Amino acid sequence: MNAINTTSLEPTTGPVGKKLAGRVALVTGGTRGIGAAICRSLASQGASIAAGYSGNRDRAEQFLKEFDRDFEGRATIHQGNVSHPEDCHRVVREALAEHGRIDILVNNAGITMDKMAMKMSVEEWNTVLAVNLSGSFYMAQPALEHMVERGTGRIIFVSSVIGETGNIGQANYAASKAGMLGLTKTLAKEAAFILARAGKRADDSVGITVNTVTPGFVATEMLENVPEKVLDKITAQIPVGRLCRPEEIARVVHFLAADASAYITGQVWGVNGGMDM
Repeated sequence: MNAINTTSLEPTTGPVGKKLAGRVALVTGGTRGIGAAICRSLASQGASIAAGYSGNRDRAEQFLKEFDRDFEGRATIHQGNVSHPEDCHRVVREALAEHGRIDILVNNAGITMDKMAMKMSVEEWNTVLAVNLSGSFYMAQPALEHMVERGTGRIIFVSSVIGETGNIGQANYAASKAGMLGLTKTLAKEAAFILARAGKRADDSVGITVNTVTPGFVATEMLENVPEKVLDKITAQIPVGRLCRPEEIARVVHFLAADASAYITGQVWGVNGGMDM
C-alpha cells in the first residue's frame, strides 16, 4: 500500500438535496477528517453548520473559507475542549446564539493515545476517556435539553469498530468507544420517555432520536503516521479490501439526521467494510 489518500474521491461541493433544509447541525471535531466530511454532507442536504474544533485555529479558518466557497456562508466555527463541560455548554450556547436552534448534534471529536495496557499510564487512560466518552456526554446533555424543549432533534455519536471488537494497544480507546454504545441506547430511551411524559410524542412527529455510527479504519490524517506494513496488515483484515472514505461515514450520518429516519433510535450503524459482522 502506498501513502494514504486523505482527500475525497467524491468531494461535496454544493447543495445536492433538501432533506435537511432549515436544519442546524453542531458537529464536534468538524473542521477536519471525518468531521469535515460530515459537515459538508449535511450542508449538501440544506443544513447550516456549527463546526467545533479544539485548538488548530488556522485549520478551522481554512475549513470555513472552503465551506463558504461551496455553501454560501452557512457555517460558523467554535473553539472548545470537549473534555471540559463548561466549554461544551458554552459552545452549545454560541451555536444557539448564531443559528437560533440546534436540530442535529454529531459527537465526532476523538483522540487516541495507543499503548499496551500494562504500560499505559493513568493519564493516558483518563485523557482518552475524558475526550471520547465524557466529552460525548458533556455535549449531549445541553443539546438534549434544548431538543426536549422543542420536541425534536437528532443526536449521532461517531464511535468506532474498535469499541465493538477491541484492539491490541488501544484499551483506552476501545473502552471509550464501547462506552458510547451504552450511552446511545440510554439517551435514546430517556429521550423517548421524556417526550412521552411531556405529551410531545405523536405518530407523525419527527421526535428525538439517538444513534451511533461505528466506522472502521478510515483514510484520514489519524492514520498518516501508521507504518506502511501495518496499514497493509490492517487492509488485509478488511473484507472489502480497502480503507473507508470519510464521505462514506458522512452519508450514514446525514441519513440518520433526516426527518424520515424518525423510527430509528438506539441503534449502532457499522460502516467498517465487513470487519465486524
